[in-house]
This record gives sequence, structure tokens and C-alpha cells, in this order.
Amino acid sequence: MYGVVAHFDQDTELYIKQVWKELSDHAISKYAEEVQDRRPHITIAGYDSDIDIDQFISDFDCFYESKKQLSITMNSIGTFLNTGILFFSPVPSIELLTFHANHHRFFENYRLNAESPYLPNNWVPHCTIANRLNDEKLKEAMIYCTKRIKNITAMIVEVSVTSAIYENNKCIKSPSIHTKTLDII
Repeated sequence: MYGVVAHFDQDTELYIKQVWKELSDHAISKYAEEVQDRRPHITIAGYDSDIDIDQFISDFDCFYESKKQLSITMNSIGTFLNTGILFFSPVPSIELLTFHANHHRFFENYRLNAESPYLPNNWVPHCTIANRLNDEKLKEAMIYCTKRIKNITAMIVEVSVTSAIYENNKCIKSPSIHTKTLDII
């Protein structure tokens, strides 16, 4: 499976990685350690592994050639029901929703399926803080993060194509196979 993910400026990335480390140090979540070289991100789209990846990357370069960096604010945390996932939630600004919708409009021919949680009208923009938490650990993570985390003003500075690599039905790596740096505002 391939993904398209938005990456943050260096300060935001380091801040989120520090939160991941603290959650690990407190034995609440090992999210950052579950997948090799995991980086904080917001997933924009997902695609089946049978797409023509070379053509997709060529289209990706064309689409993102002149796209500008995007300022976002993350001022809340949330969870998806019955998942054990905790995430930062960016304010769904017109700019962020337009950025996302324009991607999907351009890449319509590569659409995963009509039920994809990354499609417009299904998408809940988020940056995962922890996952696979039981009820008790989810509660601990919520309490810890509510007290620890401050509002984050971040820049989306690059967009990457990633490839999920599985072993025993578990994602162990998700390397960026192609990255496009966005233009400075």
C-alpha cells in the first residue's frame, strides 16, 4: 500500500517526537517505535499497491511543483471510536481542506475505494500520537497529553509518497519513496 503524507517543519516534528518519547518513557505507548523511521505526519491519501508507482510519482511531481507551504494549528487531541488511537487534531481550515480536496481531485484516477477514510467528506485530519491502546492506557495517554501538550502552530513543508512494508500482517516500515518540498509562502 502507498500513502501520501504531509510532513511538518523541523520544530514541530521534534516536538511531536518528544511527546512520543515521553509516552514511551512513561510506558503508555510505544507508537514511535513500532514502525522503523516513523515521522510525524498527516495522511492525505492511501492507494493500492498495484498502481503504476512510476506514473504516480511523475503526476505527483507535476501536481506539487508549485504548491505552497501551509500553516496549520493543532489545538486539540482526539480519538477514533473503538480504536485505541489518540491523535492531534488540526483546525480544519479552508486552506487545509482545500489542499486535501485538490489532491484528491487531481489523483481521482488512482482512487483506493469509495470507503477510504482519506477521501473528502470521510477524512478526519489528524496526526497520531499513540495507537493500539487499551482503555486504561488510552485514559493515561489522554490525561498525560491534555496536561503536557500546548497549542501547536505548524507548517506543512513537504509531502511524501510512502510505501507500507508488512511482516506478519503488521506494518514494520513506511519509508518515504519520494518527497516534494513545498514552496515557502
